[in-house]
Amino acid sequence: MLEKMSSPSFLPPACAPGDATVLLRSQGYAVLGAQGVCELAGCTLDELMAMTPGWDGMPHDAYLKDGGRYRRRRHSCFVVDGDTVRPVPHRAHWQPVEYNALHGGMERWFEPMAAADVARPAWARLLSWLGRVSSALKGPQPWYLEAHQFRIDTTDGIGRPTPEGAHRDGVDLVAVFLVGREGIKGGETRVFEADGPNGQRFTLTEPWSLLLLDDARVIHESTPIQPLAAGGHRDTLVVTCRAGGFQDAAAQPGVA
Repeated sequence: MLEKMSSPSFLPPACAPGDATVLLRSQGYAVLGAQGVCELAGCTLDELMAMTPGWDGMPHDAYLKDGGRYRRRRHSCFVVDGDTVRPVPHRAHWQPVEYNALHGGMERWFEPMAAADVARPAWARLLSWLGRVSSALKGPQPWYLEAHQFRIDTTDGIGRPTPEGAHRDGVDLVAVFLVGREGIKGGETRVFEADGPNGQRFTLTEPWSLLLLDDARVIHESTPIQPLAAGGHRDTLVVTCRAGGFQDAAAQPGVA
Protein backbone atom coordinates (compact mmCIF):
# COMPACT_ATOMS: atom_id res chain seq x y z
CA MET A 1 0.00 0.00 0.00
CA LEU A 2 1.11 3.56 -0.60
CA GLU A 3 2.07 5.29 2.64
CA LYS A 4 0.48 8.44 3.98
CA MET A 5 2.33 11.57 2.84
CA SER A 6 3.16 12.31 6.47
CA SER A 7 5.56 9.33 6.49
CA PRO A 8 8.90 10.43 8.01
CA SER A 9 10.90 8.07 5.77
CA PHE A 10 12.67 9.69 2.82
CA LEU A 11 14.80 6.71 1.81
CA PRO A 12 13.84 5.17 -1.53
CA PRO A 13 11.76 2.03 -0.90
CA ALA A 14 13.91 -0.12 -3.18
CA CYS A 15 12.56 -3.60 -3.79
CA ALA A 16 14.16 -6.91 -4.73
CA PRO A 17 14.39 -7.27 -8.52
CA GLY A 18 11.94 -10.14 -8.55
CA ASP A 19 9.30 -8.06 -6.77
CA ALA A 20 9.17 -5.11 -9.20
CA THR A 21 6.33 -6.37 -11.40
CA VAL A 22 4.36 -7.58 -8.38
CA LEU A 23 4.59 -4.14 -6.77
CA LEU A 24 3.67 -2.38 -10.00
CA ARG A 25 0.50 -4.46 -10.12
CA SER A 26 -0.37 -4.12 -6.44
CA GLN A 27 0.46 -0.48 -5.73
CA GLY A 28 1.17 1.19 -9.05
CA TYR A 29 4.87 1.87 -8.59
CA ALA A 30 8.18 0.20 -7.78
CA VAL A 31 11.68 1.43 -7.00
CA LEU A 32 14.84 -0.43 -7.98
CA GLY A 33 18.45 0.17 -7.01
CA ALA A 34 21.07 0.32 -9.73
CA GLN A 35 22.11 -3.30 -9.25
CA GLY A 36 18.50 -4.39 -9.60
CA VAL A 37 18.23 -2.45 -12.86
CA CYS A 38 21.40 -4.12 -14.15
CA GLU A 39 20.21 -7.58 -13.15
CA LEU A 40 16.86 -7.23 -14.86
CA ALA A 41 18.07 -5.36 -17.95
CA GLY A 42 21.07 -7.62 -18.51
CA CYS A 43 23.72 -4.91 -18.46
CA THR A 44 26.50 -3.78 -16.14
CA LEU A 45 26.69 -0.62 -14.09
CA ASP A 46 29.85 0.33 -15.96
CA GLU A 47 27.86 0.19 -19.22
CA LEU A 48 25.20 2.49 -17.79
CA MET A 49 27.72 4.88 -16.28
CA ALA A 50 29.44 5.11 -19.67
CA MET A 51 26.31 6.89 -20.95
CA THR A 52 26.34 9.66 -18.33
CA PRO A 53 28.58 12.05 -20.32
CA GLY A 54 25.63 12.33 -22.71
CA TRP A 55 23.99 14.66 -20.19
CA ASP A 56 26.79 17.24 -20.52
CA GLY A 57 26.33 20.11 -22.94
CA MET A 58 22.71 19.41 -23.88
CA PRO A 59 20.68 22.25 -25.47
CA HIS A 60 18.35 24.34 -23.35
CA ASP A 61 14.63 23.59 -23.36
CA ALA A 62 13.25 26.51 -25.35
CA TYR A 63 9.61 25.79 -24.53
CA LEU A 64 9.43 26.55 -20.80
CA LYS A 65 6.43 28.82 -20.30
CA ASP A 66 7.75 30.16 -17.00
CA GLY A 67 10.64 31.75 -18.89
CA GLY A 68 13.21 29.64 -17.04
CA ARG A 69 16.59 28.51 -18.36
CA TYR A 70 17.06 25.75 -15.82
CA ARG A 71 16.21 22.76 -18.03
CA ARG A 72 18.26 21.10 -20.76
CA ARG A 73 16.99 18.09 -22.67
CA ARG A 74 17.17 15.71 -25.60
CA HIS A 75 14.42 13.47 -26.92
CA SER A 76 14.35 10.35 -29.13
CA CYS A 77 11.69 7.76 -29.96
CA PHE A 78 11.74 4.00 -30.46
CA VAL A 79 9.45 1.06 -31.08
CA VAL A 80 10.10 -2.06 -29.00
CA ASP A 81 8.57 -5.33 -30.20
CA GLY A 82 9.85 -8.27 -28.19
CA ASP A 83 13.64 -8.12 -28.29
CA THR A 84 13.65 -5.82 -31.32
CA VAL A 85 14.39 -2.15 -30.64
CA ARG A 86 13.86 0.15 -33.61
CA PRO A 87 14.64 3.88 -33.61
CA VAL A 88 12.04 5.91 -35.48
CA PRO A 89 12.56 9.12 -37.49
CA HIS A 90 12.96 12.15 -35.26
CA ARG A 91 9.60 13.53 -34.21
CA ALA A 92 8.08 16.15 -31.95
CA HIS A 93 7.11 15.49 -28.35
CA TRP A 94 3.41 16.18 -27.87
CA GLN A 95 1.02 15.82 -24.94
CA PRO A 96 -2.64 16.83 -24.57
CA VAL A 97 -3.45 19.56 -22.07
CA GLU A 98 -5.34 16.98 -20.02
CA TYR A 99 -1.98 15.50 -19.01
CA ASN A 100 0.23 18.59 -19.15
CA ALA A 101 -1.73 21.76 -18.46
CA LEU A 102 1.42 23.90 -18.72
CA HIS A 103 3.10 22.61 -21.87
CA GLY A 104 0.45 20.40 -23.46
CA GLY A 105 -1.20 21.04 -26.80
CA MET A 106 1.93 22.08 -28.67
CA GLU A 107 4.57 20.27 -30.67
CA ARG A 108 7.94 20.54 -28.97
CA TRP A 109 10.96 19.73 -31.10
CA PHE A 110 14.04 18.82 -29.05
CA GLU A 111 17.43 17.76 -30.30
CA PRO A 112 17.74 13.95 -30.53
CA MET A 113 19.95 11.83 -28.33
CA ALA A 114 23.51 11.38 -29.53
CA ALA A 115 23.80 8.64 -32.15
CA ALA A 116 26.68 7.02 -30.28
CA ASP A 117 24.55 6.58 -27.16
CA VAL A 118 21.57 5.17 -29.06
CA ALA A 119 23.90 2.66 -30.72
CA ARG A 120 25.19 1.26 -27.43
CA PRO A 121 24.22 -2.40 -26.82
CA ALA A 122 23.30 -1.54 -23.23
CA TRP A 123 20.81 1.06 -24.49
CA ALA A 124 18.97 -1.51 -26.57
CA ARG A 125 18.91 -3.96 -23.66
CA LEU A 126 17.55 -1.29 -21.34
CA LEU A 127 14.69 -0.40 -23.70
CA SER A 128 13.94 -4.04 -24.48
CA TRP A 129 13.62 -4.74 -20.76
CA LEU A 130 11.22 -1.80 -20.29
CA GLY A 131 9.15 -3.25 -23.11
CA ARG A 132 9.01 -6.55 -21.23
CA VAL A 133 7.95 -4.76 -18.05
CA SER A 134 5.18 -3.00 -19.98
CA SER A 135 4.01 -6.30 -21.50
CA ALA A 136 3.99 -7.98 -18.08
CA LEU A 137 1.81 -5.15 -16.82
CA LYS A 138 -0.52 -4.60 -19.78
CA GLY A 139 -0.15 -7.62 -22.05
CA PRO A 140 2.34 -8.51 -24.82
CA GLN A 141 2.34 -6.06 -27.75
CA PRO A 142 4.62 -3.55 -29.47
CA TRP A 143 5.52 -0.55 -27.34
CA TYR A 144 6.10 3.04 -28.41
CA LEU A 145 8.86 4.56 -26.30
CA GLU A 146 9.89 8.17 -25.84
CA ALA A 147 13.25 8.73 -24.15
CA HIS A 148 13.98 12.09 -22.53
CA GLN A 149 17.36 13.16 -21.19
CA PHE A 150 16.92 15.95 -18.63
CA ARG A 151 19.40 18.14 -16.82
CA ILE A 152 17.87 20.52 -14.25
CA ASP A 153 20.41 23.06 -13.04
CA THR A 154 20.53 25.77 -10.39
CA THR A 155 22.25 28.50 -12.38
CA ASP A 156 19.36 30.88 -11.67
CA GLY A 157 18.91 29.71 -8.07
CA ILE A 158 16.06 27.22 -8.38
CA GLY A 159 15.51 24.43 -10.88
CA ARG A 160 12.13 22.77 -11.38
CA PRO A 161 12.16 19.13 -12.53
CA THR A 162 8.37 19.12 -13.01
CA PRO A 163 7.17 22.70 -13.56
CA GLU A 164 3.75 21.32 -14.53
CA GLY A 165 3.30 19.94 -10.99
CA ALA A 166 1.95 16.52 -10.06
CA HIS A 167 0.84 14.84 -13.26
CA ARG A 168 0.31 11.76 -15.38
CA ASP A 169 1.96 11.42 -18.79
CA GLY A 170 -0.83 9.80 -20.80
CA VAL A 171 1.11 6.57 -21.35
CA ASP A 172 1.14 3.07 -19.88
CA LEU A 173 4.50 2.89 -18.08
CA VAL A 174 6.86 5.64 -16.94
CA ALA A 175 10.48 4.87 -16.01
CA VAL A 176 12.42 7.60 -14.19
CA PHE A 177 16.14 6.88 -13.84
CA LEU A 178 18.21 9.08 -11.53
CA VAL A 179 21.40 9.44 -13.58
CA GLY A 180 23.19 11.74 -11.14
CA ARG A 181 22.89 14.71 -8.80
CA GLU A 182 25.62 17.10 -7.77
CA GLY A 183 25.78 20.12 -5.48
CA ILE A 184 22.06 20.39 -4.78
CA LYS A 185 19.37 19.94 -2.19
CA GLY A 186 15.74 19.07 -2.90
CA GLY A 187 14.61 17.01 -5.85
CA GLU A 188 12.36 14.84 -3.73
CA THR A 189 10.20 12.37 -5.64
CA ARG A 190 6.51 12.22 -4.77
CA VAL A 191 4.08 9.56 -5.94
CA PHE A 192 0.33 9.81 -5.28
CA GLU A 193 -2.64 7.56 -5.89
CA ALA A 194 -4.54 8.97 -8.87
CA ASP A 195 -7.88 8.17 -7.21
CA GLY A 196 -7.05 8.11 -3.51
CA PRO A 197 -5.54 10.01 -0.58
CA ASN A 198 -2.26 8.15 -0.16
CA GLY A 199 1.24 8.87 -1.39
CA GLN A 200 4.93 8.22 -0.95
CA ARG A 201 7.89 10.56 -0.80
CA PHE A 202 11.59 9.81 -1.09
CA THR A 203 14.78 11.09 -2.67
CA LEU A 204 16.60 9.10 -5.33
CA THR A 205 20.36 9.54 -4.90
CA GLU A 206 22.02 6.43 -6.33
CA PRO A 207 23.13 6.79 -9.97
CA TRP A 208 20.93 4.65 -12.24
CA SER A 209 18.39 3.83 -9.56
CA LEU A 210 14.87 3.75 -10.97
CA LEU A 211 11.25 4.58 -10.27
CA LEU A 212 8.71 2.60 -12.32
CA LEU A 213 5.15 3.95 -12.52
CA ASP A 214 1.87 2.56 -13.78
CA ASP A 215 0.71 5.84 -15.30
CA ALA A 216 -2.98 4.92 -15.14
CA ARG A 217 -2.88 4.44 -11.37
CA VAL A 218 -0.55 7.10 -9.96
CA ILE A 219 0.53 10.69 -10.49
CA HIS A 220 4.02 11.94 -9.77
CA GLU A 221 6.22 14.99 -9.37
CA SER A 222 9.70 16.02 -8.24
CA THR A 223 10.23 19.00 -5.98
CA PRO A 224 12.45 21.97 -6.97
CA ILE A 225 16.20 21.85 -6.43
CA GLN A 226 18.42 24.53 -4.89
CA PRO A 227 22.21 24.88 -5.07
CA LEU A 228 24.64 23.69 -2.43
CA ALA A 229 27.61 24.41 -4.70
CA ALA A 230 28.33 26.10 -7.99
CA GLY A 231 27.17 24.09 -10.96
CA GLY A 232 24.58 22.13 -8.99
CA HIS A 233 22.35 19.95 -11.16
CA ARG A 234 20.15 16.85 -11.31
CA ASP A 235 20.23 14.49 -14.30
CA THR A 236 17.46 12.04 -15.14
CA LEU A 237 16.43 9.74 -17.94
CA VAL A 238 12.67 9.43 -18.38
CA VAL A 239 11.37 6.72 -20.69
CA THR A 240 7.65 6.42 -21.35
CA CYS A 241 6.04 3.31 -22.87
CA ARG A 242 2.70 3.54 -24.64
CA ALA A 243 0.57 0.95 -26.42
CA GLY A 244 -1.00 1.62 -29.80
CA GLY A 245 1.20 4.48 -30.97
CA PHE A 246 2.88 7.71 -29.95
CA GLN A 247 0.85 10.61 -28.62
CA ASP A 248 0.26 12.80 -31.65
CA ALA A 249 -1.69 16.01 -32.19
CA ALA A 250 -2.92 14.74 -35.56
CA ALA A 251 -4.60 11.76 -33.90
CA GLN A 252 -6.62 13.89 -31.48
CA PRO A 253 -10.27 14.69 -32.25
CA GLY A 254 -10.72 18.34 -33.13
CA VAL A 255 -6.99 19.03 -33.38
CA ALA A 256 -5.78 20.25 -36.76
